[in-house]
Amino acid sequence: MKTLIQTAALALAATIASSTFANDGAAPVHGVPSRTLTEAVANFSEYNQRLEKALAQEPTPERLQEIHELTYTLQNALEKINEDMDGLTDTLEEIHISSEARQADEVREHATEYLKTARTVIK
Repeated sequence: MKTLIQTAALALAATIASSTFANDGAAPVHGVPSRTLTEAVANFSEYNQRLEKALAQEPTPERLQEIHELTYTLQNALEKINEDMDGLTDTLEEIHISSEARQADEVREHATEYLKTARTVIK
């Protein structure tokens, strides 16, 4: 019986935390979107800080729900970062091939694109 009551209380707390979090304007239900690499890097940084802060506190049902919600934004950010990094690998290969073939214009074109993306992630 005690376990049943605890389970019901946890479910209720999670529901309340979820609806509160989803409706207070802090973030959409499925996390903050990362439409650009710049947004993704900013969201990744900010939400990792939020996750670290949440993990440093008592693991209450509300805190666990908060962590659950944070993971949506982190997943969105990582998907965009991974997508753009895959493209960056291809661009770097184009620089490699063009430099090997001594094609200066192509090197410059691909390197400009490469550095624009790379500098978004590492300054």
